[in-house]
Parts: sequence; structure tokens; C-alpha cells
Amino acid sequence: MELLKLAALDADDLAVVSAHLQDAILRAGDIAYLPRERRFALVARRFDWTAPDGAPPRRRLAGLHFDRVLNVRARGIPRGEPETALELLAITFEPGEAPSGTATLVFAGGAAIRLDLECIEAGMKDLGPVWEAESRPVHAVPLDAA
Repeated sequence: MELLKLAALDADDLAVVSAHLQDAILRAGDIAYLPRERRFALVARRFDWTAPDGAPPRRRLAGLHFDRVLNVRARGIPRGEPETALELLAITFEPGEAPSGTATLVFAGGAAIRLDLECIEAGMKDLGPVWEAESRPVHAVPLDAA
């Protein structure tokens, strides 16, 4: 199986990364902000939306990082509870004075992480392990009805 490796340098690229990480599961302790390096990173168990038709649903271990991060703000992320599970729904981008802006990681239950960015410089990479998922994520609203 081929490992996915994506780079994001603009909002369109970031939308592709977001689509691949939709419904990813991670623990609060799998998130790190390194202010001296101006880097934000996380490790997640992403749902493999590109699995062949008829194949059992599967998840893959993947890493995501943002460089050139100026500030990070979090809401609803339990910092003192590293084992708490979070479900990533989307990554959005609001442009500021070009090329800066704010990326927001939106989680189920209203939690969010906002990254103030000098510019979009991000990457997502599969880290190797793949396993059969217990189920396929279900969305309350069909994607074509939105």
C-alpha cells in the first residue's frame, strides 16, 4: 500500500489535506505546539477514504504539521487529560493580510484549535501502520445535500 504524503502551501492545498483528515481520531496528548520552532504538530488515526470499493473500512496512522505558526489558541481541548479522544471534522482557513491567516482545526463537540500563521506551510504524511476500522464514519447530513 502506498503511503500518502501531501504538502499545503495555499488554501486549496489545505482543503485537500482537510478532506483526507476528515473523521480522524486523535488523543489530546497527540497534539504539540513548539513555539521556539514555530511548529504545531499532531498524530492522528485517519479514516482512509480512498480505500477500494468493497474493501473493509480502514484507518492509517498519519502526522500533520504546520510551520511558521505565530500563535495557537485552543477551546474545549482537555490539556490535563491526554487520553481524551478527539474527532477532527475539518481544517479551515481564513486569510489575513497576505500571505498570513488563521487555520482552524474543528473537532466534534465544539472543540477547536486556531493557528495564526505567517503563511500556509503544512504537511500531512502517512506514518505506515494501517488496520481495519471497526466501522465507517457516518455523517448526519449527506455531503451532496450541504
